[in-house]
Amino acid sequence: MTAPVVSVVMAAYNGAALIGETIASLQGQRFADFECLIVDDCSTDATREIVGAIDDPRFRLIVSARNQGPVHARNRAFAEARGRYIAGLDQDDLCHPDRFAQQVAWMEANPDTVVLGTAASLFDGASSRAPTLPSVTTPMLVEWMLCILNPLVWSSVMIRGDIARGLDPFTRPELLYAEDFDLYHRLAPHGRIARLDAELLRYRTHSGGASQRFTETMQASAARVLAERHAGLFGPAAPDRAILIVRHVMNRSAIPDRATLALLGETLMALQTDFIDRFAPGPEDLRLIRWETARLWSRIGRAGLRSGNLALGDAVAVRPDHLGLGYAGINELVLSRLIGSARSARRRSA
Repeated sequence: MTAPVVSVVMAAYNGAALIGETIASLQGQRFADFECLIVDDCSTDATREIVGAIDDPRFRLIVSARNQGPVHARNRAFAEARGRYIAGLDQDDLCHPDRFAQQVAWMEANPDTVVLGTAASLFDGASSRAPTLPSVTTPMLVEWMLCILNPLVWSSVMIRGDIARGLDPFTRPELLYAEDFDLYHRLAPHGRIARLDAELLRYRTHSGGASQRFTETMQASAARVLAERHAGLFGPAAPDRAILIVRHVMNRSAIPDRATLALLGETLMALQTDFIDRFAPGPEDLRLIRWETARLWSRIGRAGLRSGNLALGDAVAVRPDHLGLGYAGINELVLSRLIGSARSARRRSA
């Protein structure tokens, strides 16, 4: 049997309400040379029946003997994938009809790329909203962002199969809910990591999603990934620096005080300086790296001001090189501080 170009790996659990739409988005792909391996992780609803009833030989249902969670289910699908490229997709997200065609074309034209994501819109089933990730990227920018956050949506990712098959395991179960983030770091030594800036995925947000239900586990796993990545730079302090990044960059929790803001700024600048020294980005890549880092810094500062935890003087005084005010105008900072003052007053009166 001839192997397909693309193998889609999907973990399914109690997805009966939404998985039909996801399957339909795959069947609507203009690039049709793919297989989809769906591992049902002991669903208690009609997920198995829906998948089993698909009249399309490209789809294959694999039934787990016992419930082991999404990482084991995805690894099981990967173990049976035959494609040149491995495509990630969760049971509730929707692919644009051109997703596979555009990704395969990029991977064929750029053999040094090992991971390729796409931009994604966020939707709740009724309305869509713009993503918070940058609208314009280069591989160098994506690789820099990987040092401080997860720049790729798993359901948009395509991976070079021969490289992925050299990993054992494919995704690590002990890093639950950040296993994709970990995977990108483990693949980074093998080639470039890039993103198509076209929105070729609709990422569904809902209360049943893992990112909403398992925040603490996700944060702990992501912090472990970053601590491992940055151990050479920060040494014994790497775990604490990683937690700082996860809390305030990835999870967007408001900075509690000026000292924490200063430490975070120092951490970001140390990482950025190290990245630039090691990879020597060209002028355009350097501009994007500094712009996006400053944009993140602006959001961090405004969130701290709006929470009432920071004074305007804190945000102005704690300004690492190249970040300034994070490209936020002084009027934006003043407004954020006014909101924070009002919130502080409400807390005191309560």
